[in-house]
Amino acid sequence: MALDAVFLRAVTEELRPRVTGARVDKVFQPSRDRVVLFLRGGLRLLLCAAADAPRVQLIAGSMDNPAVPPMFCMLLRKHLSGGRLASLEQPSLERLVRLDFDTTDELGRAGRRTLILEAIPRRANLVLLDADGRIVDSLRRVDAEQAPDRPVLPGLFYHEPAPQDRLPFPDETESGFHTRLSAADPEWSVDRFLLRQYFGLSPLLARELSFRACGEPDARLQSLDGGAVRRLWDALTRLSAIVRDGPFTPYLFARAGQPFDFACVPVVQYGLSADAVRYPDCSALLDAFYEDRDRRERARIRGAELLRAVTTARDRLRRKLRAQEQDYAEAQKRDRWREYGDFIMSNLYRVERGQASLTCENFYDPDGGDVTVPLDPLLTPQQNAAKYYRRYARARNAEQALSGQIDIARRDIDYLESVLEELSRGETEQDFLDIRRELRESGFLRGNAAKPHKKEPKTSGRPREYRTASGLRILVGRNNRQNDALTKSADRADWWFHTQKIHGSHVILCTEGRTPSDSDITEAASVAAWWSQARDSHKVPVDYTPVRYVKKPAGARPGMVVYTTYRTTYVKPSIDTPEKL
Repeated sequence: MALDAVFLRAVTEELRPRVTGARVDKVFQPSRDRVVLFLRGGLRLLLCAAADAPRVQLIAGSMDNPAVPPMFCMLLRKHLSGGRLASLEQPSLERLVRLDFDTTDELGRAGRRTLILEAIPRRANLVLLDADGRIVDSLRRVDAEQAPDRPVLPGLFYHEPAPQDRLPFPDETESGFHTRLSAADPEWSVDRFLLRQYFGLSPLLARELSFRACGEPDARLQSLDGGAVRRLWDALTRLSAIVRDGPFTPYLFARAGQPFDFACVPVVQYGLSADAVRYPDCSALLDAFYEDRDRRERARIRGAELLRAVTTARDRLRRKLRAQEQDYAEAQKRDRWREYGDFIMSNLYRVERGQASLTCENFYDPDGGDVTVPLDPLLTPQQNAAKYYRRYARARNAEQALSGQIDIARRDIDYLESVLEELSRGETEQDFLDIRRELRESGFLRGNAAKPHKKEPKTSGRPREYRTASGLRILVGRNNRQNDALTKSADRADWWFHTQKIHGSHVILCTEGRTPSDSDITEAASVAAWWSQARDSHKVPVDYTPVRYVKKPAGARPGMVVYTTYRTTYVKPSIDTPEKL
């Protein structure tokens, strides 16, 4: 859900007494669409112009900043640093926030700068104005071709978006309401009528008004009787009074723990189908709603970057392996070159310079017969023989080198396939940071692709954890490095699980000195099958063995182990098992 005009009014009313008069200590631009003003007193004011989530709020935590500030950030620092926030206003019920700053220039002369947040979905923008109302610059420049009636370019006077041809709902009168209602198409739904006639209402609030009047969020106008009309007007009047005078009460709505909507007034239309959580202020609510979504979006972006890098590296290795296998197959024919050299040396008396081929007896063939040896007419017979011997020696040496290189390439491809499986299971930004660090340490990310956006923490995320029905812990590695750490730190009496010859997570069943039951084994194996490449299969073989039988070969890639004395069980992967545990 995008921030509507009523919620924006609630945020500005909440922020005004807290930030007015505060000086700007620092300006940061953590991402292309976000600007954070550090205000004296420890306040962080976020101005977000993201197309799908424009908003203004105070944030509690810090954000990661790029090593080199963007140009717009440098511009804001030049004009706003040290300035005092004189006012923060929302014009009428527009999705605009106007921040006026009292500033001084390099010569100490007083001035005024205005920063405008256009919190309009898909067209959000941040615009800096001088004291005369001219545009200094904007986060997104809009030329005359894009918007002939309202370009946003440096040097032009700023004009607010054209006013809506609808009436702001707090300005409505009872007689005007009844006039509009009687003229409306009775086939319209109540929320459609409200959205078409009044400015400042969001679809959520329009449905809420319909629900409060009729008991249904999608009731039709033709179903309204006198009592419903009265209730609709009363509900609209109460909402108008809240917008004018407050108080606002922020609520966050969630299903199955996932936030999906929010409002600054009580909303009853969801009933028992959603959990309503009241927050102390709007900024805390917006933090809770957008933090998880932004974190998942950052994780998605990081995951996409890594997916491209790993896929490119794997495909490159595959091409290299195919070429090596072809060279190896060619090297297997090396005995033919030695035989050709032997044939020439055994028949020197029959070969003359300038001859293109030699036909002689094939003394390597038990059945006898003749063989034709190609010759280079420009070389002497001895030089032709030496040429074949050299080809034989090169092929023999190449076979030895290629054998080792092919094994390395196959191991590296197998390792990258396991990383791709990790990426498909990644859930948090920390998961992808751990995988990025693993790839860099393994040498698969170099140069610009390996440079993190920030100084990465040395600690990694926690493994996934479940419990069997009998209470035993099950630990699941999130990536190869964590797989190694889990197996290394596990007790020798713990049990280790992994899908047989299928990429997946290392799973540790912590026995705590007990002998695991068949049910414990089956549950741990089901978890291992689910967190593997075979989660969509019907029956998956899972090997399990005490940890003491699992070894990591010297020099092996992260996550690569060997194990002996194991058993195999077949289970059907199901998300129900991890969720139940």
